[in-house]
Amino acid sequence: MRRLLQNNGQLFMSQLKNRHVNTTGAGAGAGVTAQQKTKQQFSKAKPTDAVSRGDKFGAKYCMSLVEKYDYENYLSTLLLPQGMRPAAFALRAFNVEVSRSVSGQVSEPQIAKLRLKFWYDSIDKCFDPEADRSYVKDQPVLRELRRTVGNRKLNKIFLRRLVTARERAPNQAFETLRELEEYAEQTCSSMLHLLVELSGIKDMQVDHAASHLGKAQGIAMMLRAIPHTGRQQTVCIPLEVLVRHGVSQERILRSKRDDKGVEECVFEVASAANGHLKLSRQLLPQIPRVVRKIFLPAVATDGYLERLRRAHFILTDASCIKRDAILPARLFWKTLFNKY
Repeated sequence: MRRLLQNNGQLFMSQLKNRHVNTTGAGAGAGVTAQQKTKQQFSKAKPTDAVSRGDKFGAKYCMSLVEKYDYENYLSTLLLPQGMRPAAFALRAFNVEVSRSVSGQVSEPQIAKLRLKFWYDSIDKCFDPEADRSYVKDQPVLRELRRTVGNRKLNKIFLRRLVTARERAPNQAFETLRELEEYAEQTCSSMLHLLVELSGIKDMQVDHAASHLGKAQGIAMMLRAIPHTGRQQTVCIPLEVLVRHGVSQERILRSKRDDKGVEECVFEVASAANGHLKLSRQLLPQIPRVVRKIFLPAVATDGYLERLRRAHFILTDASCIKRDAILPARLFWKTLFNKY
C-alpha cells in the first residue's frame, strides 16, 4: 500500500509539473467562445497573470530554482491553482535567492550584507512602474517578481521581512525560544502571508493560522539544518534551553545517541514547533479551500517532526536527514481530502 501511494503520488506530481510547464507562457488556450471573450475584456481592464512568451524563460527559471533549493515547497506550489502558480514560484524563487545570499558567508559577512542590500533595494524597484530600464529587467527572478507585484496587491512589508530577517549574523545565537519563533515568523510566515495575498483572501483567522504554521515550518527547517551546520555557525537551539539542560552547542552538533541532555533540548524545541502546527490545524474548518492548498507545507513539517520523534530526537539519524520519499503521495492524499 505504501509503495502504491508513493507511485501514484509521484505520477500525479509529474503530470502536474508537465501541465504547468506546458501552460506557462502559452496564454489562454482554445476554449469556449464566451470564455475567450471574457478573458479578452478582462485583459483590457487589468493586466493578467498569464506569462507572455518573452517571459517564459523567467517563469521556468524561477520554477527550476525552487525545485533545486526548496524541493518540498516546490511540490506544494505545484498543487496550487494554475492561476496562482507562476506568481507563487516567483515569490518562492525570490526567497531562495535571498537565503542563498547569506549561506556560507561566515568568513566574509560584508559580502552577505552587500547581497542583501541588493535584494532589499530591488523590492522598491519592483514596485516602481518606471523601473523598466533598471537591472530588474535583466534579472529573471526580479522580472517575475515585478510582474507579480504589478498584477497583485502585495504588501511590501512582508517582502522586506524576508530580507531583513537574514541580516542576522550566522554566529549570533538565539537567546530565547521566543526569539527563535520571531525569526521563523519573519521568514516562513511572511512567505505564507504573501501567498495568501495572491489568493485575494483577507481573513483574520487565516492570518492567525499562517503565523502559527510559519513558526512551525521555520523551526523545523532550522532543526533539519543543524547536522549540516559548520563549526563557525551557531545552532538554532536557544541559549536558555541549553542552559536549562546544561548542554553546549558542541554537544548539539555531535548529537550522540546516548546524550540525554541533547535529546531533551531537541525535544523542547521540536515540541514548540509541533504546538504551533497543531494550533494552525485547529483552525482548518475556518480556512477557505484555496488557502488550504497554500498551507500544504504543513504536511512536510509534520512528516519531519514525526520522523524526529521516532528517531528519539537524534538529529543525525538517517531518517531525519534523507528526503521524504513518500511526500508526493502524502501531499496528493491531503489534497484529495482538502486538508493540510
